[in-house]
Amino acid sequence: MNAISAGSATTFLSVLILAAALPAQTTGAAAFLAPIPGASKVRIVRLSEVKGEVQADRNTGSGFEPAMTNLPVVERMRLRTGDGVAEVEFEDNSTLRLAPNSMVDFPQLERLPSGATVSSVDVRGGTAYVSLEKTKGNEFNLLFGPQELALGPATHIRLQMEGQRAKLAVLDGPVQVGNTEVPHKKTITFDLQGQSQPTVAKNVAEEPYDTWDKDSAGYHARAATVSALSSTPYAYGLNDMAYYGSFMDAGGCGMMWRPYFAGAGWDPYSNGAWAWYPGGGYSWVSPYPWGWTPYHFGSWMMCPGMGWGWQPGGAWSGINNTALVVRAGPGHYVLPPSHPPRPGAPTMAVVNMKPAVFSQMTRADSFVFRKGSAGLGIPRGALGNLNHFSREVNRHGIATTPVYVSLPRSAMPGMAGGRISPSALNAASIHRGYAMPQGGVYGRGGGVGARGGFNGGAGHASASPGGSSGMSSAGMGGGHASAGGGHGH
Repeated sequence: MNAISAGSATTFLSVLILAAALPAQTTGAAAFLAPIPGASKVRIVRLSEVKGEVQADRNTGSGFEPAMTNLPVVERMRLRTGDGVAEVEFEDNSTLRLAPNSMVDFPQLERLPSGATVSSVDVRGGTAYVSLEKTKGNEFNLLFGPQELALGPATHIRLQMEGQRAKLAVLDGPVQVGNTEVPHKKTITFDLQGQSQPTVAKNVAEEPYDTWDKDSAGYHARAATVSALSSTPYAYGLNDMAYYGSFMDAGGCGMMWRPYFAGAGWDPYSNGAWAWYPGGGYSWVSPYPWGWTPYHFGSWMMCPGMGWGWQPGGAWSGINNTALVVRAGPGHYVLPPSHPPRPGAPTMAVVNMKPAVFSQMTRADSFVFRKGSAGLGIPRGALGNLNHFSREVNRHGIATTPVYVSLPRSAMPGMAGGRISPSALNAASIHRGYAMPQGGVYGRGGGVGARGGFNGGAGHASASPGGSSGMSSAGMGGGHASAGGGHGH
């Protein structure tokens, strides 16, 4: 088996997805805003990243429940963060990011007859970042208090709700506010009670989560060339597949995509959850960082001598993606619960058929890649070429790389007694290599740790002296990542 070049794999993936008919499944949710004549509800957005405490209200009658990566986001859904951060990815790779203690509603997710989308996001509190792609025709409405702004393509903003006022920083723009065009690198403050006109400041102040937002936007931009090769409106998620895996020539099985660090015994449906959506039924949700597109399009196949691999083909499946599960292979059936959740019961049914394997920090200055993890626990875009480490894992079982954790200077108030609070930890980022004592870097770990449980939904980040970096994923079944040693600078 030989790895196919990145260019060939990218072209193969994009061409096959472009050739397929991709109808998504309606969610049955009624619009909160006035519906657009001729528009449809054929939309499905995804929760593309979860770090720490994140909850979602999916209109199941159970209120807010723990959320996880790759949870579908539908119209009239609500999302909130506690000591955690979350990213939502739209079909064209545009993103919405929430800092801790924030909440948003999705009152409108529609598709026009032309294929363009209309998205309205209502920020109820906290801090939200919006980064829009250059897609022409799509509409994005930002709601907060009595305000409603139509954001144009290639806009990047930060919105902070502060009591009776809101501060909107134009990171890239411009943004049209009434008859005024606010250029980038300016901040406009709104009086939410309407007693005074908006005011414009000629600067953008640094905030603790700007670095996380910038790193995340950079990750999407670097991988955007994958989606650019396909004109399908369902190209989101391909960037994660390009980073976390590659296509392989599997002989008689043909070309198959496999995640790095999978191992022959890895199973794509051993770990995950069934999430209930009223009007849509159960949806399989994968915890893997790349686990969006391969569970809504194409199918999995067991190839003798290699293991499970994914092949594109067929139609796009929205909420009801159970068809992809039962087609996973001969004798391999993972079926959803046979009835809707009972009143008062959890609306997410966790599946743990075998213990999950994590790649993670095992020392405060070292990251370990493990066979069978299939990318679980590996931060997005931070550790370089994963194919190189995957080959090492195939030869030796594990691979390691030196890392350090950086924290922006604006997050320093989150430190107390040399320990980093859970909220401040979410602003940190992991980097391959050794720390440089400049730019707010607390090198080589800094004494932070992470705990979490997939069975409980979102993980929880907590400070602990001499712990790991906290950048690994929350453990399946209440597991945790921790290690001693290390020191901060």
